[in-house]
Amino acid sequence: MEKGVIIGWHHLPFVKEDARSLEEMIVAAGTQALDHAGVGPEEIDAVYLGHFNAGFSTQDFPASLALGIDPALRFKPATRVENACATGSAAVHQGLQAIAAGKARHVLVIGAEQMSRVPPKEVGANLLKASYVAEEGSIPGGFAGVFGRIAELYFQRYGDQTEALAAIAAKNHKNGVANPLAQMRKDLGRDFCRAVSEKNPLVAGPLKRTDCSPVSDGAAALVLAAGDVAATRAIAFRAAVQVNDYLPMSKRDILAFDGCRLAWRKALAEAGAALSDLSLTETHDCFTIAELIEYEAMGLVPAGQGARAILDGVTEMGGKLPVNPSGGLKAKGHPIGATGVSMHVLAAMQLDGTAGDFQVKDAELAGIFNMGGSAVANYVSILERVK
Repeated sequence: MEKGVIIGWHHLPFVKEDARSLEEMIVAAGTQALDHAGVGPEEIDAVYLGHFNAGFSTQDFPASLALGIDPALRFKPATRVENACATGSAAVHQGLQAIAAGKARHVLVIGAEQMSRVPPKEVGANLLKASYVAEEGSIPGGFAGVFGRIAELYFQRYGDQTEALAAIAAKNHKNGVANPLAQMRKDLGRDFCRAVSEKNPLVAGPLKRTDCSPVSDGAAALVLAAGDVAATRAIAFRAAVQVNDYLPMSKRDILAFDGCRLAWRKALAEAGAALSDLSLTETHDCFTIAELIEYEAMGLVPAGQGARAILDGVTEMGGKLPVNPSGGLKAKGHPIGATGVSMHVLAAMQLDGTAGDFQVKDAELAGIFNMGGSAVANYVSILERVK
């Protein structure tokens, strides 16, 4: 089976509000990814656009907006992909499957979202559509309320995790300072992240503002190619795994993140690697409690002991396994449809040695975990540079 490789990419800075239209962001990211890959638009066999929407944009059906990159893309198949907050990774995986099936030699993948054009109340309502609305749609606080409930349950089972959550937030904000693509480039410090204050109020359950990823505008794009395509660079997929779990939280132990756990187990087996072989991981820290539980699900520490990973420095930039050297969703930003593509681009930059001030030294193998909903759609990719 043909495995695709990443041969080029581009990442727009994620911002609180981008003056460009959604269409302009899509075109800008896609155009520059093609330039970086050294691939002409006439060589692209398929386009996959990750776009969650759910009410953020009046323009639905956006896939063909990518054809505005160049007239040579006209009549190429273009498909919009959506899988909640894992939309971007879903688009990447669709591109890989097109190459594996022999239907494409070059694929352009773009992820984009513009969240700033709707009022805050609508933001929460739109995001809550990524939950099981029949049971969870009335949870106060929107999607933050979903993870606020998860945090409350975790605190009840394993004890107060305020210090650990503050440490995760502080780590990611510190990492984000070095990333010029990040939306929030300010080292807030653990003390600020720990304390409830006027500038850091409680949002949902025990989660404070610093525990929540921001509302963001942004886009990222990458070019996939068949492994035998001549290219100046090639970042290979040692593994690409998708695992979906039940949508209702009531049907599962929500603190186990079973789908995440299984996706990691399958991916590491497919890659023929152990977690200890990874140089870094970009993981889905939509909320700090998510990153904490993901430490456990990936196998870094046992269940209920996620705090050890951060408080012992394991996941810091100089630790055993740097987690979210980019600043993660927490500092980099989380424009829903762009996030999964962004994670792949940032991991590719690490392996290519072009991450600049947030470069992990001697990065050889990178893990990515992108999650849709409350550990419902779970994507793990393991990347390595082969050229």
